[in-house]
Amino acid sequence: MFEARTIVSSAGKTDFYRDLRRQLDGLLDEERDPIANAANTSALLFALMPDLNWAGFYFLRGDELVLGPFQGKPACVRIGIGKGVCGAAAASGKSLVVEDVDDFPGHITCDAASRSELVVPLLRDGALLGVLDLDSPLVARFDMDDRLGIEAVAECYVRLSR
Repeated sequence: MFEARTIVSSAGKTDFYRDLRRQLDGLLDEERDPIANAANTSALLFALMPDLNWAGFYFLRGDELVLGPFQGKPACVRIGIGKGVCGAAAASGKSLVVEDVDDFPGHITCDAASRSELVVPLLRDGALLGVLDLDSPLVARFDMDDRLGIEAVAECYVRLSR
């Protein structure tokens, strides 16, 4: 059902993310539980996206982000808003692509193998629900095409989870 691929070109990424959204729509279509949908979304991303070592969710609880469903090594459980890449994306409400986490001031190291990161805020009607976080052991793994593709994944997750 799910087949991992290597993504090489911008056109290849466009097709990849279109297919990924289609699979995610089918996977989440009958389910509305946000935890179940986060679990399946992170599993799908981890299975299909090359060069990831972590894919998962942090949900806003009070004034911090709390670990949700994920795939990868154990992770930091709580992240303050404005702290690290996830907290910075949550504070700004904007996606962040970090080519080299060692160059990001205040980066929080959960897995020393992570070298680049993509974080997309989960927003519903302008309100922050949490973030979708992807890590890679490769420097500069994520680009604008990945950001746009994962923003569409995040929108699908928010739309189908209530």
